[in-house]
Amino acid sequence: MSQIPTLDIRRFIQPVSAADRAAFVAELGAAYREWGFAGIRGHGIGGTLTEAAYGVFQAFFALPEAVKLRYHVPGSGGARGYTPFGVETAKDSRHHDLKEFWHIGREIPDDSRYRPVMPPNLWPDEVDGFREHGYGLYQALDALGGSVLSALALDIGLPEDWFRDKTDSGNSILRPIHYPPITVEDIPNVRAGAHEDINLITLLVGASAEGLEVRSRKGEWVPFTADADTIVVNIGDMLQRLTNHVYPSTTHRVVNPKGGAARQPRYSTPFFLHPNPDFLIDVLPGCVDADNPSRYPEPITAHGYLEERLREIKLA
Repeated sequence: MSQIPTLDIRRFIQPVSAADRAAFVAELGAAYREWGFAGIRGHGIGGTLTEAAYGVFQAFFALPEAVKLRYHVPGSGGARGYTPFGVETAKDSRHHDLKEFWHIGREIPDDSRYRPVMPPNLWPDEVDGFREHGYGLYQALDALGGSVLSALALDIGLPEDWFRDKTDSGNSILRPIHYPPITVEDIPNVRAGAHEDINLITLLVGASAEGLEVRSRKGEWVPFTADADTIVVNIGDMLQRLTNHVYPSTTHRVVNPKGGAARQPRYSTPFFLHPNPDFLIDVLPGCVDADNPSRYPEPITAHGYLEERLREIKLA
């Protein structure tokens, strides 16, 4: 593949034939084996929902810093609420990312066994509709992510519903991000330093703005600016580990634009789909063979892995 492909997921969820559905599964699997990234269109997440969510997110980031900081919870690892500019730092990077963000997590009952590691959401009182539109987008992306995982399960020889009961209480995160305008010349930081994601898969709404780059197998940085109706979905480290690198977690970054575009803010909203906190990430036997021996003899829980990685990126 010379470029990152974009596929229509209606071929999987509303197929015209069993043969075309199987072809979609094979094409999606091939895209992820090669790139760890793919564009997904035909997802049914309408522009009205996305625009409403972006409207409330931008309204929050436009609030005075003192107001936003009321929703920052020191010592929480940014699990919920607001994380200010200059905190998150890509693994092994000397410079912090040029962004501020908010975290929306899964709504669970207080008596859930996961409550100790999945705190309640915070909702800003100053922005009407923030909870309605923010959590609406969360639920839509969660459902789409489930469809992508179902297709990938089939691709590696698992039952279609294999991931369902392993992600139904997942510690997944919707992260509205604001990259402020860049006003300093020759700044050493980039908007988001080269990194891999922690989770199973990431679904990115807002990749239609320039800046996202993906590192190819040859080590080249390949720009990926998707159409406005396309959601970019990439493999995270947890799925890479689970599949013994059959699906690679590909390094990517968000670079600073040139010229006048640098003076404009950038907004994007990734959804990080996680497994349930007590899910044991253990290499799937079907992803091990003589040419690809197991790289991870010791399993680890999803929550344990998340804690390790949050420390690496200075969120914990």
